[in-house]
Amino acid sequence: MLIRRPSDLRPSEITSPELFHGRRRFLQGALAAGAAAAFGLPAVASAGEKLPNVVKSPYRVDEPLTPYDAVTEYNNFYELGTGKDDPQRNAARLKPKPWTVEIAGACEQPGRVGFDDLIAGLALEERVYRHRCVEAWSMVVPWVGVPLGQVLAKYKPLSSAKYVAFTTLMDPQQFPGQRLPVLEWPYREGLRMDEALHPLTILAVGVYGEVLPNQNGAPLRLVVPWKYGFKGIKSIVKIEFVEHEPRTSWNLAAPDEYGFYANVNPAVDHPRWSQKRERRIGDWLKRDTLAFNGYGEQVASLYSGMDLRKSF
Repeated sequence: MLIRRPSDLRPSEITSPELFHGRRRFLQGALAAGAAAAFGLPAVASAGEKLPNVVKSPYRVDEPLTPYDAVTEYNNFYELGTGKDDPQRNAARLKPKPWTVEIAGACEQPGRVGFDDLIAGLALEERVYRHRCVEAWSMVVPWVGVPLGQVLAKYKPLSSAKYVAFTTLMDPQQFPGQRLPVLEWPYREGLRMDEALHPLTILAVGVYGEVLPNQNGAPLRLVVPWKYGFKGIKSIVKIEFVEHEPRTSWNLAAPDEYGFYANVNPAVDHPRWSQKRERRIGDWLKRDTLAFNGYGEQVASLYSGMDLRKSF
């Protein structure tokens, strides 16, 4: 999930999540269907298409889930608009089928692969993850996806590949937000190879057992639960194995505010706000922010010996 600077914010975007969800809901029936029909798409905001053969994963937290409407209506996805409600409102513009992903860089089997072939042979897992945004709000989301490491292994990365870079679709017709100079488009993100191969890291293709809605990054997005949400790049069209740390969109836009690693760290404040506390969507009170978003036991060893105040 992505963060904007104060000059970019509109008054409607600083409304608390509680008040936001108290507003009149968008008309998801006739209006959504009509908008979708104009683009030759289903009503993606509430498509309800179930994913088959989803297995429960042991990687799940035992916490109350954030309601589906909050997960799908309160989003940061700048390609579909900079307001929290813009992605859901503009979702029908995106055409997630057919979808092709380019595999490039330091691997034995580069090329272009269709979405179905990309995840073919891999079990779809439902994983209930904490999801933390830099803005100090959080959710508990039942993502459905496949382990990224298993996808990457298909293309046999070379030993020189130290990082994995990701790129979002560039198409201002489908993504009206790309017509604005908010960021350097297309959106880019990256992980160190050991982070990409960690079993907690997934490519998500669904949520709540259903096909991933457009506003949540259809047809596939990255989910790295111990990092801030802006690392979760959406609508991925390119995966590249690279030797050096890749350029990433928010680090390019504001390097003093958004580091490459973006590990959830209550001890490192954002320059304009504290990260020590967070508000779970649907709660009135704030809670303490957990180091690595509560996944420290699984991932802290990845950063042994690093100064996480400098490598933020």
